[in-house]
Amino acid sequence: MKTIVENDQNFICEIQSPIFQLLKPAEVELIRSSKTRVIFHKGENLTKQGAYSSYILFLINGLVKKHMEDASDKFINISLHKNGELIGLSSIFQNKKYAYTTVALTETETYLIECSSLQAVLKENSMFSYEVIKQYCMENHRIMQVLHQMSFKQMYSRISLALLYLTEWSTFDIFQLLNRREIAAFAGLSVETTIKLLKELEQENILQLKEKDITILKKDKLIEYSRL
Repeated sequence: MKTIVENDQNFICEIQSPIFQLLKPAEVELIRSSKTRVIFHKGENLTKQGAYSSYILFLINGLVKKHMEDASDKFINISLHKNGELIGLSSIFQNKKYAYTTVALTETETYLIECSSLQAVLKENSMFSYEVIKQYCMENHRIMQVLHQMSFKQMYSRISLALLYLTEWSTFDIFQLLNRREIAAFAGLSVETTIKLLKELEQENILQLKEKDITILKKDKLIEYSRL
């Protein structure tokens, strides 16, 4: 993790994301005065499940993975997030603890914004609040999808749903960034079962495996399996 200060070469003074363009001048100054620009290196935690949440993170660039874990080192991957998104919204008004762990899959630049400042803007700026609520609803929709997948889908459907979700992130060369354990955690399966299913799908010519890479050859078949 590296903090960027104003005299650094990489410092960007202005808040350039479209969501921040909705702020009034006084609100921009409030956010600017309460933010810290930080770079997280690959593998570092942006948030830690159960840790006190005094700030919300805004992703400037990079890719991060969100998961929930337990004391036995088991975890379930929930979603991926990229630039323009806010991390930690579920803890902004209640609980005051992060509900999940977020890990940088690539070098990731962020703004750490104090919760109190973001709360003040949300109370006063309806358009900004609208955009934040939209993102929060999308996060909840993804959580519901994962809950349904883990509760009602069989293993072929789970691995198919996981692969379909991950291929949406192909611009990041996603399978080079994830190992088989992490793919298994997106499907809610053991590593052994995941490896077995991937090989079976390769034998059916639905996908092709080459070291870490996974190339989808028949997306329609994955969609068919995902509905089982």
